[in-house]
Amino acid sequence: MCRNIHVLYNFDPPTTPDEIRSAALQYVRKVSGLPHPSMTDEEAFERAVGEIAAATARLLSSLRARTAVRTREGERKRARRRGLRRFERQS
Repeated sequence: MCRNIHVLYNFDPPTTPDEIRSAALQYVRKVSGLPHPSMTDEEAFERAVGEIAAATARLLSSLRARTAVRTREGERKRARRRGLRRFERQS
């Protein structure tokens, strides 16, 4: 899984359409192997991003949480701790 794609579900405040689109864009870039599509492929690339973003939004709206609501600050702290542990192992 691409490390740039983050969990989007069960946040307070809720995940925004921009966050969903960014994740969809990262996914399409990863799958296609193209950081930026050529002019020829731009329409197909943007269509894929839109379809994946729509599917993601439907998925997020249909899930029912059984865990505590996440906060963006809490997720940033967890990521920092993981990074520190990874750095300590490499030292």
